Amino acid sequence: MIDTGLLSPVTVGHDHAVSDAVFAIALIRAELALTQAWAELDIAPEAAAIGFEQTFGVDAAGALGAGFERLDLAELVERSVAGGNPVIPLVGMLRAGVPEGAREWVHRGATSQDILDTALMLFARDAGFEVLAHLVEIDEALTAFAAEHRDQTAAARTLTQHAVPTTLGLRAANWAQGVDRAALKLDEALAQLPVQLAGAGGTLASFVQISGAASAEALPDVYAEILGLAIPDGAWHTVRWPVTELGEALAQAIGALGRIAADVATLSRTEIGELAEGSGGGSSAMPQKRNPVGSVLIRSAAIRAPHLAATLHAAAGLFVDERPDGAWHAEWQTLRELLRLALGAAGNAAELVSGLRVDSDAVERNLALTGGLIVAERISLVLGPIIGAERVAEIVAAAGRGPTSRRCCAPSRGSKARASTSPTCSTPPATRAWPAYSSTASPTPARQMSNSSSCAQSQDPL
Repeated sequence: MIDTGLLSPVTVGHDHAVSDAVFAIALIRAELALTQAWAELDIAPEAAAIGFEQTFGVDAAGALGAGFERLDLAELVERSVAGGNPVIPLVGMLRAGVPEGAREWVHRGATSQDILDTALMLFARDAGFEVLAHLVEIDEALTAFAAEHRDQTAAARTLTQHAVPTTLGLRAANWAQGVDRAALKLDEALAQLPVQLAGAGGTLASFVQISGAASAEALPDVYAEILGLAIPDGAWHTVRWPVTELGEALAQAIGALGRIAADVATLSRTEIGELAEGSGGGSSAMPQKRNPVGSVLIRSAAIRAPHLAATLHAAAGLFVDERPDGAWHAEWQTLRELLRLALGAAGNAAELVSGLRVDSDAVERNLALTGGLIVAERISLVLGPIIGAERVAEIVAAAGRGPTSRRCCAPSRGSKARASTSPTCSTPPATRAWPAYSSTASPTPARQMSNSSSCAQSQDPL
């Protein structure tokens, strides 16, 4: 076993649905469904389908029949190298296990890519539904959080700086909007995943030879119905939209979750402290730390996902002829890893948003940091038509300088105000700008005071 999650903590406990064993089961399901489709069309004897199902069939709980124990997964992996894919050795192993009358109907007329692509769609659909369930759970939790905090005013930040007032509820509603959109796209992508069944060159020629044109034409439809996948428009051996569109939807979902994690990680910084995860992580060296581990793990997935989706597109652009050489093989692990990251990110995000905690004191403290300047946009809109936008800008700019002036000129305890040695407070009063109440006002002689007085009094007009 090479990868048990030691270097992928975001996926630990969430990736059972994308294991090698689960994909092997998907391969068997794809082969079994083909035999069942032949039987349903009265081409194969019903006994062949029954014999296959009794030996390797999947029951209602998803467990394989006892015959699966005859399939050595390690052997299947080892033998897959010679043919470049696992279907070739699997067919021999299945034929050796089913009753004699069913053997000729195992893999009848199909090519390896028919079975592997169909299995990949089954595998992706089942894992994708698990991701989708998490996204719905996350959306519901965020909607409840938004309703609870809809009236709690907080500082909105643009380009890292305080901008205008917002509410915690609106921020969470925006998070939910991204998740909801991602869930919609993923649901659409999963619903369109088709079976692959077109024969060696994508012509259905083998199926026509076996059963005639009418049955060959109906076979993909029956096959799709048995597996619960979409009916294909035609062969997609080298037209890979099912894979690329699914990859895009998964990357979008992971990105929506990464965006939430980025906000939570930022807002849980010690100096901000507005949000905290329900259960934070510790540090090996600093016992006082309570790290936002859930956010960190989700972000790790969000950083990797776009590049995996890009690999799927790169592979799709390199498919050639009627069957591919290498580009097809590049998809398998890439899509599996993307599904794995989506499962991990969604599972961790569901836990994150359900346990999110707010420090209302920190929210209020941060909102007041700029001394009211956070409503400067509103002031500009209200006063602009009255005194002019330029004058409003001067007033706001002067207000922005205010806290610095107050700090540098603050009197020491028990003494009168004294001028600071800082350049701001030592500037001669005649050279310092004085914010007037109107565009025509100008400093009066009464305002020509000492440095310390000027520094303190310069705040009064604001």
